[in-house]
Amino acid sequence: MARSKGFDEKVVLKKAMELFWQQGYEKTSMQDLVQHMGIHRKSIYDTFGDKRSLFTASLTNYEKFIVETFNEILSTSKPVKEVIRDIFTFVIQSAELTVYPKGCLTVNAAVELSSIDQEFNQLVTRMFKDTELMFEHLLITGQKNGELNKAIDPYSTSKFLHNNLIGFRVMVKTDYTKKDLESNIDLMMKVLD
Repeated sequence: MARSKGFDEKVVLKKAMELFWQQGYEKTSMQDLVQHMGIHRKSIYDTFGDKRSLFTASLTNYEKFIVETFNEILSTSKPVKEVIRDIFTFVIQSAELTVYPKGCLTVNAAVELSSIDQEFNQLVTRMFKDTELMFEHLLITGQKNGELNKAIDPYSTSKFLHNNLIGFRVMVKTDYTKKDLESNIDLMMKVLD
């Protein structure tokens, strides 16, 4: 008979995700993971596989967290421009909290691993394209309901918005003030006028 695990998989995966988010893949050792997750090394290997597999699971878990958060923002009945602004405001507000590390695990993975690991490159690229698609759908919706100018190219503009979102996820890790970041949002939003 198989023994039951003495830990909640979701809880320990969240802990691994937070540690990778804070330290990066290369800097995080298995011993760091053992200590931070509060489970034995064998339990990590038995449950998640090696460090690479655990990082992949952490990145997938992070994606689920971000998609759920964005879906909450998208589910409001606000005008499209406000929804887009709210997505950027979320990035600024989340950096003020101490619940999670600042920035973005996906962006961190792109910077650290995309040029040296094809599998992570493909995973991060898909995640980025999903965000671009989210923006593109928002822009098309805004055009259909008359909120946005029909001259706006949803495809190109979605890439522009996503590029800005990546930039904001990096900038919140620095000493830029909230006022600086909000001013940048104001400027960026003029593209939608």
